[in-house]
Amino acid sequence: MSAPSHMRHSARQVLAALATVATATLLSSATVATAQAWPAKPIRLIVPFPPGGGNDIVARTMNIRLPALLGQPVVIENRAGAGGNLGAEIAARATPDGYTLLIANNSLTANLSLYRKLPYDPFRDFAPIAMGATSPNMILTHPALPAKTVKDLIALARARPGEITFGSPGAGTPSHLAGELFMSRAKANLIHVAYKGAGPLVVDQMAGHVTISFTAPIVSKPFIDAGKMRPIAVTSEKRWPGGPDIPTVAESGFPGFDVIAWFAYFAPAGTPREVIDRVATDIGRAANTPEVRDRFKLQGIEVSPGTPEELAAFIKRDYQSMDALIRQLKIVLD
Repeated sequence: MSAPSHMRHSARQVLAALATVATATLLSSATVATAQAWPAKPIRLIVPFPPGGGNDIVARTMNIRLPALLGQPVVIENRAGAGGNLGAEIAARATPDGYTLLIANNSLTANLSLYRKLPYDPFRDFAPIAMGATSPNMILTHPALPAKTVKDLIALARARPGEITFGSPGAGTPSHLAGELFMSRAKANLIHVAYKGAGPLVVDQMAGHVTISFTAPIVSKPFIDAGKMRPIAVTSEKRWPGGPDIPTVAESGFPGFDVIAWFAYFAPAGTPREVIDRVATDIGRAANTPEVRDRFKLQGIEVSPGTPEELAAFIKRDYQSMDALIRQLKIVLD
């Protein structure tokens, strides 16, 4: 004789509940096991710009010590394209197991305001880990250009409207936004030339193919030291410690001008918190080793990794600032 229907339903419900609990337990155990065993193989670090740019240099400088601290190789993978969106999307869609990380810059948050349609959400799809480095941008000219100050540059641009070009590592990058803000504040007409990274930009500027650029010293300092590029101002609120004699744009007649570049580590959302904390700790340890600290000092950038919570708060503030700037300048990219 079969059991009453209500008893059969009750049994099925109990079995379903037990299955749910078992699945949750297995997933939890798998997460814990992943975190405890991690890292058991090489880690992929996606750089969403070409070699030679700020993201790439920060990643390679940190890699002087980071792999040894983590106990596994950190393999840098340059996936350039679409203003950093291509590499960011690849990282966002990666399995959140700690074996794919991203080193991003301001474009990660700025692109949310610049593009009508973005294939990822910088806040929903990523877990912040730690800051890699921050840096001002610099207004750089070719030594042959007859403009040694911001005032000279503006006078030249106004005398030759539509002839002065400014290069950036790509549309929507901090360099591009600094240039657009400068044009707006100076009421000078410059022609923007977007490159696929800071490396190609610097090569072309030294060859005289672009007039000026807004480039971070982490990329340009060797060429400045060699006399191949001339810095006339920095875009940060305060003077750059690596060149204390170089005035700020704010000091040059544009109070409140403040656009910096940042480079930070992220993981796909859902990556175990234990892994996030481990990477953040080891980034901090790597940044404080003499080898990495001295190299960053030579490159003229500041390092203060901090915690995941501090990075999360920072990028939220940065997004609000960039969004206001982009709306003010009315920049939209397809």
